[in-house]
Amino acid sequence: MNETTPINIRPWGRYDILETGVAHQVKRITVEPHYRLSLQFHHFRVEHWIVVSGQGLMTLVDQEFQINPGSYVCVPVETLHRVECISDEPLVFIEVWTGSLLNENDIVRVQDDYARVASSSSCSHESY
Repeated sequence: MNETTPINIRPWGRYDILETGVAHQVKRITVEPHYRLSLQFHHFRVEHWIVVSGQGLMTLVDQEFQINPGSYVCVPVETLHRVECISDEPLVFIEVWTGSLLNENDIVRVQDDYARVASSSSCSHESY
């Protein structure tokens, strides 16, 4: 991370935007121990995740599986997903977005532990 990369704090941890292009965005996501992101899906983007450190529990549609350093997960458009840190150290992964809409408005939150709104269309500054 360089001096100009803003850290975006969330109830579950943080993310840093590493690069933004016309058709992609790259983030480093850090999920604190025993926290999880909202159960969500996206209409316009595919997400590619590579786990760097920690252990997580991935929910992809109706399947759950453990992810570890080196794991790769592809989250297709319109696919219900969530990740939870299940270790005592933070879960860190690199996330690459590709698609036709690459901003926080493309999130539909189905379930959220932090009582945030169900869809970002009414609250675009909240993510994950």
